[in-house]
Amino acid sequence: MSDVNIDAAGNVRTGEELDLSALNPWLLEQISGISGVPNVTQYSGGASNWTYCLSYPEKEVVLRRAPAGTKAKGAHDMGREHRLQAALKPVYPYVPEMLAYSDDEALIGTEFYVMEKLNGLIPRKNMPRGLEITKEQTRKLCTNAIDGLVKLHSVDYQAAGLDHLGKGGGYTERQIEGWIHRYTKAKTWNVPSGKKVMNWLSENTPAKEIICLTHNDYRLDNLVLDTKDPTQIIGVLDWELATLGDPLMDLGNSLAYWVEAGDDRLAQSTRRQPTHMAGMMTRQEVVDYYLKRTNFDVDDMRFYEVYGLFRLAGIAQQIYYRYHHKQTDNPAFKHIWFFVNYLFYRCKKVIKRGK
Repeated sequence: MSDVNIDAAGNVRTGEELDLSALNPWLLEQISGISGVPNVTQYSGGASNWTYCLSYPEKEVVLRRAPAGTKAKGAHDMGREHRLQAALKPVYPYVPEMLAYSDDEALIGTEFYVMEKLNGLIPRKNMPRGLEITKEQTRKLCTNAIDGLVKLHSVDYQAAGLDHLGKGGGYTERQIEGWIHRYTKAKTWNVPSGKKVMNWLSENTPAKEIICLTHNDYRLDNLVLDTKDPTQIIGVLDWELATLGDPLMDLGNSLAYWVEAGDDRLAQSTRRQPTHMAGMMTRQEVVDYYLKRTNFDVDDMRFYEVYGLFRLAGIAQQIYYRYHHKQTDNPAFKHIWFFVNYLFYRCKKVIKRGK
């Protein structure tokens, strides 16, 4: 596997540069075993928080910070993300080691944290160049990925000291109300009102819920794979949205990103993880496998699927809102409004499908 491209950062986007003048002296004091001035690159996958690789002579570290511009209440909380991972690391080994955190805006203008860099493969839109993986290995990666979610949902969050992470009971209703509010607040002229989907979710909110530790952005492109055996997971990234919530809603969030081989051309154009590959499960197979592993009894998954799609529409619209109001000029955000329209189409399609 030595000829396979390990996931790497690229050039820093214009307007998102890190000022090292105050930052680097602070980092040299906080992190042992580094010296000099780092070469700074940026990961292109972050549409939410900005993530950088700082390459020192001795080793590389990763810095995550909030983006510029107006932010949704409770979003981009780097301190919370840092504390969560530090507490979770001992009981869920896929979490990177936390190295430093600061809320001193004098350093780079916002709070941030620094963590170890996990050197491995990240399965983004396509698997890394140079990687040959069989259909059987692809299926093994798929099952290992879902098992990683199952393991997270089985973590004893109270023993890990994470019982303060969320409000617990009533999570499902709070999520529906919250995302309706956030989507409505971020709505622009070129996206749907979403009222039919919102009303359906409100009217079909399950009374029964399970509370566990949830990631809320669990996707293949947030996993780090072993370079020697790409079916094995060595890390799970991007814990910004993790909380105490319902595991089936967490699964619904993952399904919203799961573009399978038989999906339409528009879905394929938005794909950001290699779930189309031969050997990957369909969304229904993912649901069946997950329910078998957890022994959860669910008659109708539509609520969780629609929720995942609607929530993704809300996230996308919040990002587009920032672009629409010139809080960012990242060209990747220019046409997200069209994707929001498509997600509402998908919501209605699932609703009409029946149980």
